[in-house]
Amino acid sequence: MNEFQRSWLLAQLGPDTDPADLERRFFRLRSVRTVALEVLGERRAKLLADPLKVTVDGVVTMDLQENLRGIERQIDGVRQGPAPDDPGGVDEGSEELATTRMVAARCYR
Repeated sequence: MNEFQRSWLLAQLGPDTDPADLERRFFRLRSVRTVALEVLGERRAKLLADPLKVTVDGVVTMDLQENLRGIERQIDGVRQGPAPDDPGGVDEGSEELATTRMVAARCYR
């Protein structure tokens, strides 16, 4: 995994994500998009494993439903957005070449 791919992953998953864990996942999965989706899927599963809403009458109410919706929106964004290792994208070292025919302009007065 190169520095650009690592930066993209940290931007998607947050700066507190363990880079060594990301490296291990990338070695196994070979795609930064798949790594991001796997981490986000685990975070989603962890939220779903616990109750999303807990209320202690007169003391506290904890509602994690918006957190779940946020992770689901983030998963959709990673699926639809461009990733640094997409095969359809332009490589960093590639150049585009265009040719144009130039014709002398004639000015009449």
